[in-house]
Amino acid sequence: MPQTPPFPGAFPTSGYNKNLYQTKEEAYGGLYYHDNSLVSGSLEALIQHLVPTVDYYPDTRLRKIAPKVLQLLTEWTETFPYDFRDERMMRSLKELTHRLASGDELYRKAVQQVTQGLIRKLTALSQYEEALAKINATLTDRLAVLKAKPQSIQRDVLSLCSDPFTLAQQLTHIELERLSYIGPEEFIQAFGPKDPLDNDKSCFGGHKKAGNLQTYVEWFNRLSYLVATEICMAVKKKHRARVIEFFIDVARECFNIGNFNSLMAIISGMNMSPVSRLKKTWGKVKTAKFDILEHQMDPSSNFYNYRTALRGANQRSITAHSSREKIVIPFFSLLIKDIYFLNEGCANRLPSGHVNFEKFWELAKQVSEFMTWRQVECPFERDRKILQYLLTAPVFSEDALCLASYESEGPENTMEKDRWKSLRSSLLNRV
Repeated sequence: MPQTPPFPGAFPTSGYNKNLYQTKEEAYGGLYYHDNSLVSGSLEALIQHLVPTVDYYPDTRLRKIAPKVLQLLTEWTETFPYDFRDERMMRSLKELTHRLASGDELYRKAVQQVTQGLIRKLTALSQYEEALAKINATLTDRLAVLKAKPQSIQRDVLSLCSDPFTLAQQLTHIELERLSYIGPEEFIQAFGPKDPLDNDKSCFGGHKKAGNLQTYVEWFNRLSYLVATEICMAVKKKHRARVIEFFIDVARECFNIGNFNSLMAIISGMNMSPVSRLKKTWGKVKTAKFDILEHQMDPSSNFYNYRTALRGANQRSITAHSSREKIVIPFFSLLIKDIYFLNEGCANRLPSGHVNFEKFWELAKQVSEFMTWRQVECPFERDRKILQYLLTAPVFSEDALCLASYESEGPENTMEKDRWKSLRSSLLNRV
């Protein structure tokens, strides 16, 4: 069965053109094909096609079924290992693999490989989640730290790392690690009702939590606030300008690496109002490079410039001879948005009641591309001190950022003055 839809691309929001398949559509056993690609059919016909009965086997000979089942289990456990965190699923897997292994020594070895590979993946996931829990337990608010210690002895990112390329490399480490733990099923579980095919729009089941996906979104937010914090906490205008220029260089290196998620997080942090209002500070910044980066990530025309850059990075990845050239880290929030609107823009079933396979082909294509990107191993050397700082350094809350901004460059109007007084009173317990 082909792995791509017959005509990939944007889908209409009001269903498909009824004349689209009139010319070359052929039906076999209730399943409809167009140019040898499955495009629709009833769920009952699909089940009948896939499930063996007393009188029918998907393959002509019974002895072919066992290796096909083993192949299915191998692909299932490799692609969707998190399904088997469910005790019932794991129990069913053990029962099925036991039956396969009992008949042939060759199958026994293959079953052992499948089981061992699955256990390794689930163990790694548990260790990753434990590590995240420890990191989250150590996070503190930057304002609390500033109250406890004089600002002059506070560490900032420049005291730890003054090389933009090194920081961009460490950000890429974090991005690739967190990407690698997002299961493809999390995209399916992110939206919608429990039974995907009973609803005319959404194919996403919401009965499981998309935890690693959410963790990745939270990382983007943390990096944005960390950038804004590093800028706003600097006492001197000259130092603030230096921090801004440093993060502009870091963002540029992220772009060159193919790390678009960190790039956008950095730009978002510098565009936060507590940072953007620092006009005296920005007056000392050489902004030409920042203007170029903003142009690359300009949201107009549905992020046309970014999508062009992403296609270029993806093409480089396809033809790459090194891990360095294979790196593609998409702007994740936009990827989620694309998948969401692709899902919402097409019904799960055609007017005939058949399952709309072409919609699912296109969704699978999007997620499969992401799966390729997340499998790249980071080629850069790890720096534990920098990684620890990026993951655990205290950051300002939104209110604390505003206060730090006003403390750096005073309020410019009555509304800002009132806001400043209110923040000083509530956050610093001053009247």
